[in-house]
Amino acid sequence: MMRKFCLILAAAILASSFAHAADYLPAPGDAWATHKPLQEGFDADKLKAAIDFAIANEPKFPPELAKVADIRDLRISIPLQFAKEPFSGPIGPLAPRAPANGIVIRHGYIVAEWGNTHAVDITNSVTKTFLSAVAGVAFDKGMVKSIDDRVIDYVQPTPDFVLPHNQPITWDEMLRQTSGWVGTMWGKPWWADRPGAEPWTELAAGPPPVGQQWKYSDVRVNALSLALTYLWKRPLPDVLKQYVMDPIGASNAWHWEGYDNSWIAIDGKRIQVVPGGGHWGGGMFISARDLARMGLLGLNLGKWGDAQILSPKWIALSRTPTGSNPQYGYMNWFLNTDQKLFPAARADMVAFIGNGDNIVYIDYQHDIVAVVRWIDDAQKAEFVRLLLAAVKD
Repeated sequence: MMRKFCLILAAAILASSFAHAADYLPAPGDAWATHKPLQEGFDADKLKAAIDFAIANEPKFPPELAKVADIRDLRISIPLQFAKEPFSGPIGPLAPRAPANGIVIRHGYIVAEWGNTHAVDITNSVTKTFLSAVAGVAFDKGMVKSIDDRVIDYVQPTPDFVLPHNQPITWDEMLRQTSGWVGTMWGKPWWADRPGAEPWTELAAGPPPVGQQWKYSDVRVNALSLALTYLWKRPLPDVLKQYVMDPIGASNAWHWEGYDNSWIAIDGKRIQVVPGGGHWGGGMFISARDLARMGLLGLNLGKWGDAQILSPKWIALSRTPTGSNPQYGYMNWFLNTDQKLFPAARADMVAFIGNGDNIVYIDYQHDIVAVVRWIDDAQKAEFVRLLLAAVKD
C-alpha cells in the first residue's frame, strides 16, 4: 500500500511540476547551439555573478597543506579525505583534475560556460546516477519483474549475498541505500565505509536492520553493481553506452573505471565490475558537457526526442522520497523535499551530486540544467540562489 501511495504521489509531483520538454536537444557530437543569456530569460550580469561565485569557491586545501600539495591532484586529495577510515587505500585509478568548470542550459540551449567543459574527470558519486540508470533499463526491459523482489531471487554473486541477514534485501532497498547489506566488496568491509566516531564504531553497532536505516555506503553500492553485472552478464559500461549514452548523443570520451581487483568470470567471460563512485578511485570519468546531456534526460523525464530512454515509472520511482531520508530517491537522485537542500529552489527540483562537489542541477520550474564541477560543498546552495536570481522570466 505504501509503495502504491508513493508512486501516486510521485506521479502527481511530476505532472504538476513538469511544464514542457526542452525546446532543443543537441545532436551527437560537439555542435551544441548557444543562445545569449537574454534570449533565454537571464539577466547577463547576475548570471555572470553566479558563475564568478562558483569559480571563486573551488575547494581549497588548508593553507599549510596547500604549500606542499595540489588539491586538484586527486591522487593526493581523495586519499587524504578518507585517510581516517580503515581500509581507505585507493584500488582504482585517480588522476589530476581540471580547474572549476561548468555549463548552464535553458530550454536545451547553452547560455553560459566556464572553464574546460570538455575535461574528462572523475565525477565521484554522480557515478551512482549512471548505475541506477542501468538498473532502470533492466527494470524497463522486464529483467527485474518488481523492485520489491529480493536480489537473491535473481542473482547470488557471492556467499555474502545469501547470508541470513542479506537474504530479505530487495532491489528497491539497494537503490535507496537502505539495504543494510553486510559483507566485503573488493577487500572493503561494510563497517569500514564512513564508520563514525571511531574506525570500529559501525562494526561495534552490528548489522543495521534491513530496509530501515539510510546509510551512504559505497560498499553497498558496489554490491549492487556486482549484482547488476551478474544480472546483465556483461560489463555495465557497455550496457550504459548501448541503452543510454549513445541514444542521448554523448561523446566517446567518458569511461567508467573499475578497481584493480574487481574482476569476475561469468559464463567463461572475464568482466571487470565497476564501482558506484570514486571513494577508492575509479568510477565514472566524464565531461561537463556529457553530464549536461544526462541532466537534460532527467529534465525530459527519461525521454530524448522520440525515444523513451528510461520509463516515466522509473523516473517517478527515482524521485520518490526514501522514508528514512526524504531528501533521497534512488541513487543518486537528491531531492529538495521541504526545500532543505536548495532553499531558493522549488521543492520539485532534483540534483545529482558527487564529492568535490560535482553537481548536475535540474530545475523543472525554469527548464534549467546546470552542471557545476569542483565547487565547495557548503557553497552549492548559494550558487543555486544566485543562479535563480538571474532568471528574469
